[in-house]
Amino acid sequence: MAPFTVSFRVAQILADHTSDIFGVMGNGNAYFLDAAEAVGMKFTAVRHEGGAVPAADAYFRVSGRLAAATTTYGAGFTNAITGLAEAVQAQIPVVLVTGDAPAAGARSWDVDQTAIAAAVGAPTFTVTPENPAAITRQAVAHALQHRTAVVLAIPYDAATTPAPEEQLLPYPSPAAPALPSARTLAAAASLLTAAKRPLLLAGRGVHLSGAGDELQLVADKLGALTCSTALARGLFSQDSDLGIAGGFGIEEAAELMAEADVVLVVGARLTQFTMRFGELLGKSASVLQIDTAEVPTHPRVDSFLQGDALATMEALSRLLPDHPPADNWRASSARRVAALTPRPLGNGMALDGRLDPRSVAAALEDILPRDRIVVQDGGHFIGWAPMYWDVAGPHALQMVGTAYQSIGLGLASAVGAAVAAPAATTVLVTGDGGLLMALADLESVVRTVRRGVIVVFNDAAYGAEIHQYGIQGVTQQPMAIPDVDFAGMARSLGADGATIRTLGDLDQLRTWLHSGADGVFLADCRVSSAVVAPYMAEIVAASAKSRAATRELTTA
Repeated sequence: MAPFTVSFRVAQILADHTSDIFGVMGNGNAYFLDAAEAVGMKFTAVRHEGGAVPAADAYFRVSGRLAAATTTYGAGFTNAITGLAEAVQAQIPVVLVTGDAPAAGARSWDVDQTAIAAAVGAPTFTVTPENPAAITRQAVAHALQHRTAVVLAIPYDAATTPAPEEQLLPYPSPAAPALPSARTLAAAASLLTAAKRPLLLAGRGVHLSGAGDELQLVADKLGALTCSTALARGLFSQDSDLGIAGGFGIEEAAELMAEADVVLVVGARLTQFTMRFGELLGKSASVLQIDTAEVPTHPRVDSFLQGDALATMEALSRLLPDHPPADNWRASSARRVAALTPRPLGNGMALDGRLDPRSVAAALEDILPRDRIVVQDGGHFIGWAPMYWDVAGPHALQMVGTAYQSIGLGLASAVGAAVAAPAATTVLVTGDGGLLMALADLESVVRTVRRGVIVVFNDAAYGAEIHQYGIQGVTQQPMAIPDVDFAGMARSLGADGATIRTLGDLDQLRTWLHSGADGVFLADCRVSSAVVAPYMAEIVAASAKSRAATRELTTA
């Protein structure tokens, strides 16, 4: 038997960690994809390299398995950079296998891919003919250990070079989960036990570490109320849960959160959106944070416990009493929690004759199947699904693009989510701007998703910019998008679709779902840009406040 090639060794190691890879074939990765097929990996093609990493990213978020993507060198690699930046920012372990300049010397179309990847925070591991397996293992280990994206580069002249059988050392045993000091834990337990109104706020880190049950146990021991970031939705028992913290939440729930005297934040970075631009918590509240970061992630944190969420919560739980006091906050707030008012259902139609997006979202909650995996693109509409739709847990609501504030990653993300959970109904929520930006991968969704629904909140605009800048008097002409027949596009690619101009038109989607048909249905919902999402109103208000402060400084 001829010696195995560099490409084969790379594929062989990757196949030990994941069964799927996403991307676009080109000169720089053709031999690698041939090897990947030979070792039994499944390749799912997207139609634009910009979708390679987002598809893999969503695959990890839904399945928890290592994400793998691939592109060719040069233009293929640079097309993938936005998705790579998102994965780094969102702490997603992705290995991007890409071609690279030959070791013998760069060609006229080659660029410094290592420097480009480094600029967005992704390290590059370049394989050599002498040890491709060992270098691939280093890349995988780095991605998993540091929860980040890495680039695994195969120089073009090395791709088919014979590679030796390497003597690989066993993977090192996993390090013991990081824990805060005993003194720090004891101080945190004392503060929580003495709290009159304790609140637990969970982020995606709780889900990733498997600490959800332990956090619920601690909440029960304290008689605490709970809440979560959007990406940790569904972690807690609904009896004492206030829902999402931040602009996607309920106003009455936010009022309760602001009454907390001690807040334990676990696995959440406390972004400006979660913190409602500083308005989420009362000024006198003590804030404890448990996170794997090296330092607190927000100035509001008073006590920082660096450690793994699960191990730290287990250690903390052992220091707490088994039962809460009789007059605990959860018991005294039960009526207020039970009486939280539902979100506004909207007015059906807005004054401009287009649909009220709140009414569309509320109607879809009843129409869409319960087994849904919801994938969101970015845009003004991004709050409607988390606000109005129930999901089965954190794995079932994915928002690829939010960490890097990008739009246009939704279609590819739906591909990855569907591969990760083929039995579920994949529901993509997107806007007209994001859909047009990534239109090539509408074909990818139609081709790969077993059963899916694409909901387009089509406001004929870049809605977020309308609300942030249009109100300042900035010209809105560049923010407008002419109405596009998205349903017709979907049908031309083999999907079903309908243009939704009234709530009654949603019956077409209901009928399609009840038929049990496989395939994809696109609902092009013509919504009004005049209805401002609550989270966007918070952004606008915070921006106006900042501009006013700047004017005061410049005129003083």
